[in-house]
Amino acid sequence: MLEAVIERTILASRWLLAPLYLGLAATLGVLIVQFYIDLFHVVGKLGTTADEEVILSVLALIDLVLVAGLVTMVVISSYESFVSKFDKMDLADAPPLFGKLDPGTLKIKLGASMVAISSIQLLKAFVSVDSYSSTELAWLIGIHMTLVVSTLLMAVIDKMAFGKSREKAAAQ
Repeated sequence: MLEAVIERTILASRWLLAPLYLGLAATLGVLIVQFYIDLFHVVGKLGTTADEEVILSVLALIDLVLVAGLVTMVVISSYESFVSKFDKMDLADAPPLFGKLDPGTLKIKLGASMVAISSIQLLKAFVSVDSYSSTELAWLIGIHMTLVVSTLLMAVIDKMAFGKSREKAAAQ
């Protein structure tokens, strides 16, 4: 009796994550506002700004879009993995990978997204290399390479641990 109550309570506690996912989804609004503030800033300076500054501004916009995609991926995949499955009948326009991201695959996709964001930060530094010291550039490269290697290792470990079971599931 007590064991059943404890187990039901623990299982129900997953719903405590739902407000966190709603909060993350709300941050998309913040990213949208920031995106358009930055976009209007870029457009307002057209013709009076150096190419380098326009490139850096566009890279910042791309960064915001990548972060928004990352937030969306985390919210949808984590909710479905840890809280509740979505009703497929209501999701005719869902993306192709919807419902197929297990926590291991999500980690790899998150790592890849972080590598992409880091790549843009590194590209921004390279475009304005004169404003960075050698030490700052070395740190940016080191951080980027750490993300790259970590993501590759996660992918290799995931493939070794779950590759065969995923191949079997895909074949069925």
